[in-house]
Amino acid sequence: MTMDYMKLVITPIKQKEAKLFVERNHRHHPPPQGSLFSIAVSHCDDVVGVAMVGRPVARMLDDGWTTEVTRVAVKDGFPNACSMLYAACWRSSRSMGYKKCVTYTLDTEAGVSIKAAGWKIVGKVKGRSWSTKSRPRVDKHPLQGKLRWEISA
Repeated sequence: MTMDYMKLVITPIKQKEAKLFVERNHRHHPPPQGSLFSIAVSHCDDVVGVAMVGRPVARMLDDGWTTEVTRVAVKDGFPNACSMLYAACWRSSRSMGYKKCVTYTLDTEAGVSIKAAGWKIVGKVKGRSWSTKSRPRVDKHPLQGKLRWEISA
């Protein structure tokens, strides 16, 4: 494949369409409940990846100045698409006045795309269930440890 053939562009996408893409293409998580905004990366007018950005899930990070990339899903065979999405999420967040953006990866994932977009690992998070005695839930996500990544102005 030549580089012209692999030209990827950032494009807008509606939340409903992004959720459907995540449902079909994410390796281990269902789509999030909602988002502040979603971004797509396209190739020849075909969406090949999406990112969904929302408020931080962790209450302590939800300070009004921070966003969280809650999902990124990309079809196989499109190198650099993930990095483009992470970079676009930060540019969009920053342009709206946010000061910081966070995201998480499983501790078994390399995070090469996030690193390439300029993000840094800032901590390890112990995996856990959202289910409690007072509010039982069925876990639909991996319960292993995660790495928290961050980028800021």
